[in-house]
Amino acid sequence: MSLSPPWWRPDVYERRRPFLAARSRIIAAIRGYFRDQGFVEVETPSLQVSPGLEPHLKAFATTLEAPGGEESRLYLHTSPEFAMKKLLVAGEKRLFQLARAFRNGERSATHHPEFTMLEWYRAGADYRRLMEDCEALMRTALAAGGAKSYRWRGLACDPHLPWQHLTVADAFQRHAGIDLFATIPMPGRPDAADLARQAQRLGLRTASDDRWDDIFFRIFLERIEPHLGTPAPTILMDYPVHLAALSRPKPEDGRVAERFELYIAGLELANAFGELCDPVEQQRRFAADMALKRRIYGLDYPIDADFIAALEHGMPESAGIALGVDRLVMLATGAERIEDVLWLPVADKGS
Repeated sequence: MSLSPPWWRPDVYERRRPFLAARSRIIAAIRGYFRDQGFVEVETPSLQVSPGLEPHLKAFATTLEAPGGEESRLYLHTSPEFAMKKLLVAGEKRLFQLARAFRNGERSATHHPEFTMLEWYRAGADYRRLMEDCEALMRTALAAGGAKSYRWRGLACDPHLPWQHLTVADAFQRHAGIDLFATIPMPGRPDAADLARQAQRLGLRTASDDRWDDIFFRIFLERIEPHLGTPAPTILMDYPVHLAALSRPKPEDGRVAERFELYIAGLELANAFGELCDPVEQQRRFAADMALKRRIYGLDYPIDADFIAALEHGMPESAGIALGVDRLVMLATGAERIEDVLWLPVADKGS
């Protein structure tokens, strides 16, 4: 049994009520921003053939039963990305969605198994246009929330100050003294042993079976992330190309991908791509990601063949971004836990 009082108790709810009122105002302001920008709001199914193929995300699985009794495996999506890109192929130019997304095995002060994700896409634009959206949207949301700055664990962030644009390589040099690309002798072929030596020099633990990515994120979380997003938001951009996810290589520098993350007060808020449109390269990346997921977790999710077919038909050059709405409300209100800004949290067995 849970020792915490239930969320519906009036005295508990009263403490959270100001956060929820701010949430409603912020969501209304988000919709107003995209309406003024000429976007269409879309709704796509949460049930998908493929939930999203990021190696470290775990999905909720379910069974779809046809009227005749035939069964098929479906998943609650971890992001509406695949479905929204199909709408780009269909002809939509500017679209956004406030989607319910689902990720299993995630519950902490900043994670919840069911959460609200804002995604938007611009056809005919690159990832720098999304940076402009982020600046305007963060100022709009803060005004709607009624605060003067975003706040998180003692840090403050003012989106009206000049924003910092920092490459991943520059961040590693500045905050860890590491020449990141010296540990990547060839694009897509990083040297884990070299980066391990750099981590050990910083006093960080490494293991013999660590991949380069493991060491990268250990250094990042320990030495770099706490410096991001204060006193103004940080756009952390141009990730090494093997961390490209669904983003395309940067034309002027094939070592990096057109990807950025938005940080406010030390907390990651959004992840953006100049979208990859090449179906062959996308299929290759998906297969590599699933091989890694099988090796680490023993899990394997299907690739959405319909998404690959849509890319083959031709997706326009586009840029897209996913932003955590619940985290945005936390930052705007100073709430300490994500559950404080949810109307009701997902129940566990003790509540």
